[in-house]
Order: sequence, then C-alpha cells, then structure tokens
Amino acid sequence: MVRGSGAALRRYGNFIDDLRLYVRGGTGGMGYPRLGGEGGRGGDVYFVAQERTTLKSVKNRYPQKRIVAGTGANSSVRALKGEKGEDCEVHVPPGISILDDDRKQIGEVNAAGERFLAARGGLGGSLATNFLPCKGQKRILHLDLKLIADVGLVGFPNAGKSSLLSKISHAKPEIANYAFTTIQPELGKIMYADYKQVDISGFQLSTKTRFRTAFETILLLTKELEQYKEELLTKPALLAINKMDLPCAKDNLNELLKQLQNPQDALHLLQEEVIPENTLKFRDIIPISTYTGEGIEELKACVRKSLDEEAEQENAEYRKKKLLLLQTSGEQKHRG
Repeated sequence: MVRGSGAALRRYGNFIDDLRLYVRGGTGGMGYPRLGGEGGRGGDVYFVAQERTTLKSVKNRYPQKRIVAGTGANSSVRALKGEKGEDCEVHVPPGISILDDDRKQIGEVNAAGERFLAARGGLGGSLATNFLPCKGQKRILHLDLKLIADVGLVGFPNAGKSSLLSKISHAKPEIANYAFTTIQPELGKIMYADYKQVDISGFQLSTKTRFRTAFETILLLTKELEQYKEELLTKPALLAINKMDLPCAKDNLNELLKQLQNPQDALHLLQEEVIPENTLKFRDIIPISTYTGEGIEELKACVRKSLDEEAEQENAEYRKKKLLLLQTSGEQKHRG
C-alpha cells in the first residue's frame, strides 16, 4: 500500500482505509454575570466503533469531513446552570488507529462499542472566565483502518491470490485473467473441523508485470515487505508455490528449492537495489494448484499448525513473565 503525497485518503477502487477529519468540540454557553449563573459546557466529539460500518460510510455521512459538537446552553434566570451541548458520536469501523495531523498515534478503537474522545467541548461562562464561554477543542485527525487478519496472502499481480482465497475460504473475490485484479483487500475465513475460524486477507504489493522466475519473485516480495514494514519479516512465513498444473512446474519447483537452500549464491540474478537486506525463512513450502486443488488441504493444515504454534509460544512467554513477576513480588515481601 502506497500513500500518495498530500492525499486525504487512500483508495482501492471504492475502498477507503484512511480518512482525514476536522473535529471540534462545542463552544460553551454564556454565563449570567448578575446572578452568577454558569453556562453549559460544549458537547464532546466521540469516535465509537460499530460493526458493519466503513470509512466510506463515514465520509458519505460527513462529506465536508467536518464534525462539530453542540453548543452549551446559556445561563438564564430560569436555569442558572446551562445544559451541556449535545455530544456528537461518529460511528467508525472496529480496528481503527487514530492519528494526529503529524501522523502520531493518539488512540485506537478495536472492538464494537469502544469509544475515543476526539474533541472535548469548551467550558461554559462562569466567574472564573468572566462569564465568557470557552471554545471547544479542535483537531485534525486521521482514521487509519487496520485490516486485521490472522494470515496475509502476499503476492504480485496474477499470482493467483484471489483464486487461492476463494479455494481455502468463504471469500468470493473478483477473479479475472489480467495483471491487476485485486482492486481492494479481500478478507475471507477458513473453517476447520473443530470449528476454529481463521481470518485471511489478500494483498498485492506491486503492479509491475514483467516475467520473473519464482526465486526472483520471492526476493522482490521480501524487498517490498521490508520497505513497507520491516517488522513483517519477523512474522512466521509459509511459501505456497501456485500453478503446479502447468508444464515443467515440477522441474521449476526443484530448481527453486535448490536456490532457496543457498539464496546467497543466486543473488546475482537481481539488480543490487532490489536485493533485500534479509531473506525470508519459510516454515513450510507447499506446492499447490488453485486450478486442480492440489495441495490446498495441506496448505490449510500448515496455516493452522503455524498459528497454533505461535499461540502456544505466546502463552508460554506470558506464563514465564507471570511466574517471574510472582517470584519478584515474593522476594520483595520476604525482604520486607
């Protein structure tokens, strides 16, 4: 994913994953100097996570991308304490990072019902403010959608990602025989016999379509992952070799396996600027064909095994930290 300079939002067809908004809390109400009355506070602006909401629907609801909460009520003889202005709740999709205009993250909402105070309303007029109201907080914020999935399919155009996604999950992506097919990220679910569900998402990282060998493809994908977000290279990786139904596929696979055993010996195949600093280590290499179905069940089993092993490792690390914390706490009590 590449962010255009100065772009207010990123698009994949009609898909939006970044939205820039102006938000302002409501102005407070006027105080009542003669009777010491206090104006109502301005309303607040909240982002509230809600299922089945998209950033596109937020943009459609606020086409000017400007959100302002209600003004607090003035103090009066009948109501010395003015009522608070109306809050503005903006429904956003779960899995949103909230960033300021310098792209620094200041919050997030991940599950339905979670709330984030985007802009606080101003104080009402009172003795402390010479009975004059205060303006509400104003900010320019970015809503950045985190596409949350357990597994990501990464590949160049026409590699068969959409076909694979349709084979192993319930997703129904657009499939066609041309280079640039995936116009937006697709999310599907793999269902296992024990009712375990795994979310899987498909992305492509480049629109260059020149012919390249499988080994060149792996190195180029590694380079693009490195440039996009280096920490992705620390994630467990499986390599699915598609189109095994084609002629010479087995010979090409054997050649690739040799190259992957000693990748440094074949780096001369690429120009220096596209050679990654690190090479990916694959837990499993699975030959597949989305056309014949070869290797699909094995791939699903490997995905499940990899996720289960990662979960077990995280649980073991958590238990280790918890035990260490209990031991430290016990030693401190003993010393006391």
